[in-house]
Amino acid sequence: MSKQNIGLIGLAVMGQNLVLNMESKGYSVAVYNRTAERTKEFIQGKAKGKNIIGTYSFKELIDSLEQPRKIMLMVKAGKPVDDNIEELIPLLDKGDLIIDGGNSFYKDTIRREKYLSEKGLFYIGTGVSGGEEGALLGPAIMPGGTKEAYALVKDIFEKISAKAEDGIPCVSYLGKNGAGHFVKMVHNGIEYGDMQLIGECVWALKSALGYDAKAIADIIASWNDPKDILSSYLIEITGKAMAEPVNGSSSYLVDRTADITRMKGTGTWTVASALELLVPIPTIASAVFSREMSEALVHLYPENTFEHLLELNPRDLIGQGTIHLEQRRKVVAKNCELAYPVMFHGYRGLAVNTNRYSSETGNDLVTRPGVQIAIMFNREKDKWKYSLRSGSDDVDVSAIAKKFGGGGHVRAGGFLADKLFPELNV
Repeated sequence: MSKQNIGLIGLAVMGQNLVLNMESKGYSVAVYNRTAERTKEFIQGKAKGKNIIGTYSFKELIDSLEQPRKIMLMVKAGKPVDDNIEELIPLLDKGDLIIDGGNSFYKDTIRREKYLSEKGLFYIGTGVSGGEEGALLGPAIMPGGTKEAYALVKDIFEKISAKAEDGIPCVSYLGKNGAGHFVKMVHNGIEYGDMQLIGECVWALKSALGYDAKAIADIIASWNDPKDILSSYLIEITGKAMAEPVNGSSSYLVDRTADITRMKGTGTWTVASALELLVPIPTIASAVFSREMSEALVHLYPENTFEHLLELNPRDLIGQGTIHLEQRRKVVAKNCELAYPVMFHGYRGLAVNTNRYSSETGNDLVTRPGVQIAIMFNREKDKWKYSLRSGSDDVDVSAIAKKFGGGGHVRAGGFLADKLFPELNV
């Protein structure tokens, strides 16, 4: 029985579509998924009648592949990648190749490539861009590893990738170890910036100039003219999204969509890497912070939207090119009221991301050098209260709060003292 050209682990939509793409280009594929039911559904559904076989153990998968074996991982970044690698290692021979096609952090890829090379195995960290449709019809592919490793999949990647207008495949060997995932990380970060710019533009058209969703959709669509410098996929889908009706009614879906933008981490990694490398990327950083704020505000004020919280109509602030001083004061004041809860809410996120977080008796306990801060979220009449306690004699958290309240940098007593730390009597 002939062996399959390549194996793929992880049959979420991206994985399935990559398999279908490979098979459509003449490659035979063996697939495996952690849950056998999904493998069966795929083999009996979209893969039926195609040169794709399902396997139900790692050994069965490995035994089905031609040598040198090529296995592509399409699993969640982080521990799942390491877990799969550890299960595969005993079954592989020297010269076999593992490809990580997920959004892994490039430093993890550097570590994994070194670890596997010491065992005589090849490893490629590969960025795959284009989403579910791109995976099926042709993604941009960003591989990084040794040239010897890339040579094993060069033909496959070139055939399944998107093609530029001149026919050149949208794939290229980008460098050793983590280069591919580094490029994909920055690629995603740039997209964050693009999306934030478009989002703020739409917000201005709606809130400052008073255009409705349909009018904005028409404006954005006009910017997608091939001769316009703004013409792009993001502009195209923004125009379409703004015009999407609610169940065929006269209202628009965007007007009923919560102002929350979540993320998977690549934008955050981009900003952190830029700080580490001393590279200024303020647009991307602002986009990441905006996403964090959009989600944090929903946790802090669950039944309100950001626009409702402002209690101001931005159009009232615009007139003859000036904004009255009292209106400016209200904007600054309201932003401070919103910003301080978000900043302190961020302590928990910082702790979680540095593995310094534990939960005790319902409180969020954040352990930092020299200080313990217990932040308790207590819902009471649409306000959030925070209480802090110092876990060290050399840091007095209440003094820090009083410094803010007393005007050490900004006299914010009306916000911090009254709303965040009522028990401190600052």
